[in-house]
Amino acid sequence: MKGFRHIMKRVIANSRVLEADKLVKRDILIEDGQIQAIEPEIKVDDTINEVIDAKNNFVSPGLVDVHVHYRQPGQEDKETIKTGSQAAAHGGFTTVGAMPNLTPAPDSVDHFNAIKKLNQQDGVVHIKQYATITTNREDDELVDFAALKQAGAFAFSNDGNGIQKSSTMYEAMQQAAKLDMAIVEHVQDDALSYGGVLNDGAANRLHLKAMPWVSETAQAARDIVLAEATGVHYHICHASSKHTVELIRAAKKAGINVTAEVTPHHLLLSDDAITTDNSNYKMNPPLRGEDDRQALIEGLLDGTIDMIATDHAPHTKADKDKSIASAAFGITGSETAFDMLYTKFVKTGRFTLAQLINWMAKKPASVFKMAAAGSLEVGKPADIAVFDLDHAHTIQESDYLSKGKNSPFTGQTVYGETVMTLVDGKIVYQK
Repeated sequence: MKGFRHIMKRVIANSRVLEADKLVKRDILIEDGQIQAIEPEIKVDDTINEVIDAKNNFVSPGLVDVHVHYRQPGQEDKETIKTGSQAAAHGGFTTVGAMPNLTPAPDSVDHFNAIKKLNQQDGVVHIKQYATITTNREDDELVDFAALKQAGAFAFSNDGNGIQKSSTMYEAMQQAAKLDMAIVEHVQDDALSYGGVLNDGAANRLHLKAMPWVSETAQAARDIVLAEATGVHYHICHASSKHTVELIRAAKKAGINVTAEVTPHHLLLSDDAITTDNSNYKMNPPLRGEDDRQALIEGLLDGTIDMIATDHAPHTKADKDKSIASAAFGITGSETAFDMLYTKFVKTGRFTLAQLINWMAKKPASVFKMAAAGSLEVGKPADIAVFDLDHAHTIQESDYLSKGKNSPFTGQTVYGETVMTLVDGKIVYQK
């Protein structure tokens, strides 16, 4: 029949979902990619095309990661949009923000549209694309903010490169504020980084150059002052230092529109973990002291830090099979974030499951105004992750769907394995 479209109806049965911080048994009806009902029991009749048995596993809103690197175009040997988004789905993520360190960078409407088209064509999850702040993420020539917003930019960032010149940041914030867009910043004063690769403690132990905490915190201080002056939504990437946490706390108390993220690796590890020259522990910003790690945890718990974001940074084996001194910065994160955090924090009673889902789904969606993402609700898209909280599994390199195998968490035995991920009601990952 002309104009007739077959509507797919499926039920996820025997789910455990979070309601008021408790896990309760529910069935979920999905129709045409949307959640139509969440009930104690949904009667299955002949209008239902498929029943998925969740087997009493935890059914969560799809996770939201505002900080990933997909390397395409320009460095497809490290990752592609397809492999990166498959890795996200494997980790239970259904929406990601893709950073702009690409070649060519999304610094013009043409470049941006070409990347957006690739994201839509190859991505298995929702990919929100960042545009750059300056041309090619370098120097001080600002991009056309209004045109890039119209093209669909998620936010503006030069991630990987901190904006070194204060006037450039000030003018970028003024333009972004006018458009109600966020400036998302890798806070790093290069002059205070001294070409360092590790925090002081580990650097001294291994006789390598240190990257002091002031390189991050001094830049954050400058930017917070500029954010107050401009009223922009200013978001700090991967906070690593207790001093940065204190600044963000004070800024929020002063009513400045500042938000922040922390990575799983900065929550899970301190530089005490770096006992040998192992480049899987090299990331930027570096792992800092145990007191910094505890301050990051406290910052999450008291609302100073808004969300967890992975900074998924895949590299080739050749880029990482080197001394920390010369290896590439960065580790993968999409496929290990939920199970590592669940095991080390929820199972031990430091976080509740509801808090973890808030930081990994609800809060990033609300801070970045993604109305369709981050919640398991009737009327919302069926972006859903199913996690096995009850059985241990070992993280194995052979299971990674990312091209990047550069993770310090390989070999860990954890709980919270992803069993299935659905995007708009379609299964995009299944164990």
